[in-house]
Amino acid sequence: MYDNEDPAPSRYDPAPSRYDLLVVGSANADLVVGVERRPAPGETVLGSDLVVHPGGKGANQAVAAARLGARTALLARVGDDAHGRLLCESQRAAGVDTGPVLVGGAPTGVALITVDPSGDNSIVVSPGANARLTPADIRAAGPLFAAARIVSVQLEIPLETVAETARALAPGTRLVLNPSPPAPLPADVLAACDPLVVNEHEARYILGILGQDAGSAPQDWAGALLAHGPRSVVVTLGAGGALVADSRGGGPVHLPSPKVDAVDTTGAGDAFTAALAWRLGLGEELAEAAAFAVRVGAAAVTRQGAQASFPTAQEVAAP
Repeated sequence: MYDNEDPAPSRYDPAPSRYDLLVVGSANADLVVGVERRPAPGETVLGSDLVVHPGGKGANQAVAAARLGARTALLARVGDDAHGRLLCESQRAAGVDTGPVLVGGAPTGVALITVDPSGDNSIVVSPGANARLTPADIRAAGPLFAAARIVSVQLEIPLETVAETARALAPGTRLVLNPSPPAPLPADVLAACDPLVVNEHEARYILGILGQDAGSAPQDWAGALLAHGPRSVVVTLGAGGALVADSRGGGPVHLPSPKVDAVDTTGAGDAFTAALAWRLGLGEELAEAAAFAVRVGAAAVTRQGAQASFPTAQEVAAP
C-alpha cells in the first residue's frame, strides 16, 4: 500500500496465515555513478550515466527472503516521491507485502555512490524518511508483529525504533538483529537478539563499546558477545563462511562457504541474514539455518548488484 495516511492499527491485517518474516528497516534508492577517479576537494570530475537501484538493508533483506519463498512483509518509511515508488514496486515484484510501508515525513532515503575502475566506492547516505520511522509507528503495527514468526531489524533506522521493535515482539517470535552500521546497543536489545548477526568489524566495535577485548578469532568474538546477553550469535566471515554460537548449549560451529567466483559482494550480507531468518522461522536449528544462509550469500556474490543478485531457493546449490 502506497499512501500518505497516518499509521493506524487498522492498516495491518495479520490474515489467517502468519508471515514467515517481518523486516523492520531501511529502504534507500542507490544512486550510482562510475568515475575514473574520485574528485579531490573542490574538484569536479565527469562520470558515467546515473544508475538508480533499489537498496537499503531492510528492503534488501525483504526482497532476498521473498525470492527464497518466505512470506515476507516490510515495515519501513519512504518519501512520497519517485524513489519511494521505485522501492515499493521492487518489493512487490519480489512478492513482499508492502501494505505496512509508510509514506511521507521526508524524501526517500538515498545513497550517493561513486565507483572507480578498481571497484572501490565512496558512499554518502542521506537517511531521509528512514530517520522518520518512529517508535509510534512500531506500536501502531501490533497486529503485524503478532502475525510474524521472525522479526529482522538493522541499524539504518533510529536506535529508539530498534529498541521499540525488540519490545514489540509477540510471545514466541524471534528477533534477528544485524547491527549495521554499528552503534552502541542497549542491554535489553542485546538480550532480545536470537541471533545477533555480526561481521568482524561489527563484533569488534560492539565489544569495544562494552569495554571488552575482542580477542583475535571469531570464536572469541562470539563467546564474548554471548556473555553480554544475546541468546545466540552468528559471525559472518565472507568467503570463510560463518561461525555460530548458542547460549543454549554446544560449542561454536564453523560453517564453511562453497568456493565461488565472486563478482560483486554488494548485498551479500543482507541475503545471508534474510535466508538465516527465514530458515529459523521454519524451525531449523541455528547451525542448519546458517549453513543454508552461507550458500545463499555465496550465490549472491556471483552476480552484479544487490537485489538483482539474490537467488531463489531453486538456485541455491545443495551442500
